[in-house]
Amino acid sequence: MTSPPVASSSSEATASAPPALEIAGAEKSFGAVAVLRGVSLSVRRGEIHALLGENGAGKSTLMRILLGAESADRCRMKLAGAPYAPSGPGAARRAGVVMVPQERTLCLHLTVLENVVLGLEPARAGFVRRGAARELAERALGLVTGVGRRIPLDVRAGSLGVADQQLVEIARALAQGGAATHASSEDGLSAKVLVLDEPTASLGQDDAARLFTRVHALKAAGLAVVLVTHFLGDVRAHADRYTVLRDGKVQGEGDPKVTPPEQIVREMLGRELEASRGEPRAGVAPGERPGEGVLLDVDALGGLERPRSATFALRRGEVLGIAGLVGSGRTELLRLIAGLDARVRGAVRVRADKGVGLLSEDRGGEGLMLSRSIAENVTLSKRGAFVSLPSALLVEGARWIAELAIKASGPAQAAGELSGGNQQKVQLARLLREDYDVLLIDEPTRGIDIASKTQVLALVRQLAQKGKGIVLVSSQLDELVSTCDRIAVLRRGELGAPRPASEWTEEELLLEASS
Repeated sequence: MTSPPVASSSSEATASAPPALEIAGAEKSFGAVAVLRGVSLSVRRGEIHALLGENGAGKSTLMRILLGAESADRCRMKLAGAPYAPSGPGAARRAGVVMVPQERTLCLHLTVLENVVLGLEPARAGFVRRGAARELAERALGLVTGVGRRIPLDVRAGSLGVADQQLVEIARALAQGGAATHASSEDGLSAKVLVLDEPTASLGQDDAARLFTRVHALKAAGLAVVLVTHFLGDVRAHADRYTVLRDGKVQGEGDPKVTPPEQIVREMLGRELEASRGEPRAGVAPGERPGEGVLLDVDALGGLERPRSATFALRRGEVLGIAGLVGSGRTELLRLIAGLDARVRGAVRVRADKGVGLLSEDRGGEGLMLSRSIAENVTLSKRGAFVSLPSALLVEGARWIAELAIKASGPAQAAGELSGGNQQKVQLARLLREDYDVLLIDEPTRGIDIASKTQVLALVRQLAQKGKGIVLVSSQLDELVSTCDRIAVLRRGELGAPRPASEWTEEELLLEASS
């Protein structure tokens, strides 16, 4: 998708003007952990600049500093050539720096008009001036919808499709940054920098293309756009320049249209990956007949928003990995299979006598009662009259502490007092005690140390060898390649066909997920 043409005089003026945004030497540490280490970034007026990097690379912290939500240890920033040091998010918005977060923040029960002007309502003597509010909302929406297309102002935001909700989010952000406040302002656009955080994560390709048509129009009007994304296809098609962060440092930058995607991936991951293919495993025989040993059949499964469609069969003794970017629908897929979320389409057929168990990625919020004992957490789902006795609870807890080598003072210790790796083992202990045939395991190594990661992944393999069927979701591509028998990639809500892990490398997985 190409951007609308801009007059040559405007191009010359833009080229000679100072950058819309300059960040120099940004440093930030949280305790002993250095998150940003001398990061510099420059974004020109009328440019789409992609900011790339794996989770934990420092992108979010850098954007929080830009938006005044976080203070840097050291940093020099300029906005249109003038010093810029916002005291908070409100000061950043007043300066014309605004953001549309990945997760939608609309008040779905309010109208489109009310959402766009929320916090900006023109008022007189304590009463909202409805006509002025409507005029403001119409101008802001006009910037993002273009000529010939209209989003009704009086419908509830929750009744809109995901793509139109995204446009309303952008209109509100631009209004907060001063856009369309005055009808006589040049181009109706006074916001200077717009940050888009994963804007197409929940959109299909057609909706994503329409969104970028409007982003190009904003670019042509002179807005500087920072595009935070994992989708290299979007970057190559729409960004003018890119910057890669890794381990809190700038590791690469340039023109994505002339830079090979493999080079960008190497800059993100920091290593060559061609030798890191998975090994063929005995868990899934190459010549196995279709349907033989199948524990779980998922057919065209779709949820309210994501995933849109997922089809696979999980066999006994197999670890099936699900790769995908943040927002692709990996967790939602597991929740649909487990019956926790509403299924809109498709079918799930469980052929396992002992059922399906889910290990949540959210240990503290869903997986454990952190204030209660290890014994109580392990036996929470299934007790019976005998195990309900306090002494029996402690005996059962001690058994699983020994079984999984959980480092704890004893079964009466509160789960919240354990390290992250040992908390994860307590979650696993509860699932193993239930003896499910199918285990849905979501980000089992998130936030735990290297030794605990090794133990948890080894346990996953041992469970498969004992005949369990396991669906493993992980953001760590090396874990999928080294642990799984087959891997499928979830991209923009669509799950691709699973392939043997020996046919994948980390680089190929990332390219497939981000294309």
